[in-house]
Amino acid sequence: MASSSGRLGMPGGTAADGDRPDPGGNGRFIRLVPVLTGVTALVCLLGWMQKRPCASAGFDFIRTTTRACYTDIYPLYYVRGLNDGKVPYFDSFAGEDIHYVEYPVLSGGFMQLAAWLVRPFEQDARGMAFYNLTVVLLAVLAIAAVLATAYTAGRRSLRTGLMVALSPALLLTAYINWDMLAVALSALALAAWSKRLPLLAGVLLGLAIAAKFYPLLFLGPLVLLCVRAGQWRAMGRMLAGTAGAWLLVNGPVMLFAWEGWKEFYRFSQERGVDWGSVFFYLREHGLDGVNDTSELNMLGTGTFLVLAAGIAVLALTAPRRPRLAQLMFLVLVAFMLPNKVWSPQYVLWLLPLAVLARPKLPAFVVWQVGEIVYFFGIWWFLLSVSSGYGGADLSETLSSLARLDVPDAGIQDGVYHLALGARFCTVFLLAALVVVDILRPSGDPVRSDGVDDPSGGVLDGAGDVVSLRRFRGRRHTAVPVT
Repeated sequence: MASSSGRLGMPGGTAADGDRPDPGGNGRFIRLVPVLTGVTALVCLLGWMQKRPCASAGFDFIRTTTRACYTDIYPLYYVRGLNDGKVPYFDSFAGEDIHYVEYPVLSGGFMQLAAWLVRPFEQDARGMAFYNLTVVLLAVLAIAAVLATAYTAGRRSLRTGLMVALSPALLLTAYINWDMLAVALSALALAAWSKRLPLLAGVLLGLAIAAKFYPLLFLGPLVLLCVRAGQWRAMGRMLAGTAGAWLLVNGPVMLFAWEGWKEFYRFSQERGVDWGSVFFYLREHGLDGVNDTSELNMLGTGTFLVLAAGIAVLALTAPRRPRLAQLMFLVLVAFMLPNKVWSPQYVLWLLPLAVLARPKLPAFVVWQVGEIVYFFGIWWFLLSVSSGYGGADLSETLSSLARLDVPDAGIQDGVYHLALGARFCTVFLLAALVVVDILRPSGDPVRSDGVDDPSGGVLDGAGDVVSLRRFRGRRHTAVPVT
């Protein structure tokens, strides 16, 4: 039974599994499944249509940058040797910097699965068949991510699901790369955790880490909040499931294809500044130190560790234990802001967590506008780089857009820097609002309904066991007031 010292969902309140009400209502969620599935499928179809002009041109680079419909999927089928029957990690290919598939093992397995499935097609048709089949698989994963996010949101499931499903980010970036695999697995892991299934959540999180590196960051918020709530058993089961699933997927490849397995980690360590990074802007404005890879890695990693330490302090000192989605969102933003690589599709990483952390439309819409500006900005900037022309200035760019036209030679550096700033500022704004909600829980849009943490699982309604704030309170109480 719940402790009489606190109400369910309030600080200090506790609840056994049987006392916890179902905030979303399973029956209500099941009725929403067809709606959310249909909306997501429609948006995924529109995303496929957005790429059609480039597909009809064989994904020619100039055409893809002009029409902003680039994808890695089609060219990497050939560049990574999948068309020649090469198996990721076990077979190398000719390349200047990369000789094996440079993605974590589960993503490489996903690529190999699609390559096997298109073998019955004629040789000349396999590339496009590989792309279209991958799109279908990624659309299924997008539906799974939307449904899992909506389920995790509890009573706000419809709003949250539609915010993800109808987001421009999903439409524009779902098919750039294979990131949706990790996004869906992470969303499913969070849904399992919210259902108080820590072992299953750990297994799904381990699979997500095996598909992409970034879900590893979520272990930090999970551990911090479990420590604050004293949920040691759930934390142990989650960690065991994560480690076991990751080892199960990676172990065979590590054992039999070590050189191919470590390519992702080697490439991640040695690659330089990417177009979408804040360091690209700093380098263009005189910060020469980022040209040295070791110094760049130290600067990016050091900045992240400082931000992560601040988030840890926030998690343990906030007046009320932060919600899990809030901390996950903040730690991911802290990782991305000082990262040397920030590809356009990385917005998908943030999308489910952003709507769970702060399901309010105004700031979400501002963020999505910033992502739209950056999405078109990066492709038109690459168009100017590849064409060798200077590109349009801001006035010419706005004039072209007013005519519903595309800048013929792309955009100038300064215009791209504005697009880059639009994304950084809107992401930072959203993170700042989440921090405000944590420091002032009475203004949290989720907790204003009287719930505690719909995504928290065993953390939902649990009392504090370890809290730096409580320690400070006891210490101050012991000092006589004079």
